[in-house]
Amino acid sequence: MKPYRNRTGRSGVSAYAIGKGFILVHFIRHGTYEYTDAKPGRLHVRNMQALAKAGIGLSTYISRFVRGKYARKLD
Repeated sequence: MKPYRNRTGRSGVSAYAIGKGFILVHFIRHGTYEYTDAKPGRLHVRNMQALAKAGIGLSTYISRFVRGKYARKLD
């Protein structure tokens, strides 16, 4: 996983991994979650991938638009 840049210094996200059709997001306090094109959907995954690469807005996006719509919790 790549460290999340966390440009604001207030994100709950610490790391991420991007692959074709998915993103893994590691939250500091809640573990790692997988989001896929199947759930929560392609548009959300693409947006989350872009925010992860930018290092800003990922946690906010997830809490606003995705919430509990993850494919699975890994740990």
